[in-house]
Amino acid sequence: MPAADTVAETLVATGNKPHSHGPGSPVPLRARSERPTSYDVNAFSVPTGREEEWRFTPVKQLKALFEDAAGSETPKVDASGPEGVVFETVAADSSKVGKPQDRSAAVAWKHAGDAFAVRIPVEAELTEPVHVNVANLGARGFSHLIVEAGRHSRAIVIIDHNGAGELSSNVEIVVGDGADLRVVSIQQADHESIHLGQHDALVGRDAKLHHVVVTLGGRIVRIATNVRYAGPGGDAELLGVYFAESGQHHENRLFVDHEAVQCKSNAIYKGALAGDHARSVWIGDVLIRAAAEGTNTFELNRNLVLTEGARADSVPNLEIETGEIEGAGHASATGRFDDEQLFYLQARGIPEDAARRLVVSGFFNDIIGKIGVPEVTEHLHEVIEEKLARTAELSASAKAVIGQ
Repeated sequence: MPAADTVAETLVATGNKPHSHGPGSPVPLRARSERPTSYDVNAFSVPTGREEEWRFTPVKQLKALFEDAAGSETPKVDASGPEGVVFETVAADSSKVGKPQDRSAAVAWKHAGDAFAVRIPVEAELTEPVHVNVANLGARGFSHLIVEAGRHSRAIVIIDHNGAGELSSNVEIVVGDGADLRVVSIQQADHESIHLGQHDALVGRDAKLHHVVVTLGGRIVRIATNVRYAGPGGDAELLGVYFAESGQHHENRLFVDHEAVQCKSNAIYKGALAGDHARSVWIGDVLIRAAAEGTNTFELNRNLVLTEGARADSVPNLEIETGEIEGAGHASATGRFDDEQLFYLQARGIPEDAARRLVVSGFFNDIIGKIGVPEVTEHLHEVIEEKLARTAELSASAKAVIGQ
């Protein structure tokens, strides 16, 4: 089992020089804060897979999304929500929460055309969630979504990415001062689809952002989430769930840029993998700038490998420029199914297949339970159950082959 439990070096700003991957490598390893950002596609070269930000990604399969050309079709965006929520089409540059941080995001910014905006009114307390459905139409497409929560508002926004083909998307999130916003991004497109996404969030003074990424579909899905703070007292909770099956590559990249005082961030991502060449990648980068005194941050990644032939890579990083913080830490682990838990349940009369489903469901439940929308939670549990049923079939087939 080529699983990985990698804790990358903790970077403390002491003047250390960037280093490379080894002899002959032309691509230096730079601190996360030093990587370029730009709206200009030409500011980024076409990835080769040797770059630090692309070395885990199957870039050869992504050539179409690196091309500086318009999409074949525009994804269909539908939205609904409680009275008072504003849905409108706006210019792509009307927000500019964060610049593209790689070539695919820059291409999407340029060729998506206008952006679709969801605006939560000031001081609104929504009792029902806002639903946004982004459906790719089976071709090469680009989308741009803006979510703005007015100051002291409270809302849940569910973004459902589905369909087929190849999609590159940008999502910008603005959390006004004192607001409490929960954004749930669900990736459950066709099994052969490809989705590259960049999410940029700006958290206001004393505001709270709950950002949840759920990836259950797609052949290649790579979501990069970036968080900044517009004032002191901001709090960002970053959660993720993914389940990669045979031939699927699910990748999540986080960058939390602590630049304001007395802010918090807490990241928890959990994934399961089953089947040959099932692959997951999780990269968690946290930068605490010199001015960000009183920062409190932690990141955690856990991976559960259910079958042989699956692989998980997990790399948490801290870059710290001040010692005046409340706390900073990270943890990462990748392992097999817990046989002790399985034995405990079987000893109480629960069949093996049912016991396995219970353990995996419990593994995910603390994150899925925080989505806060019962119908969405139930649907996600159903999808995970279907995946576990397929995993059980794989295991049974493998045992039958071994027994022959």
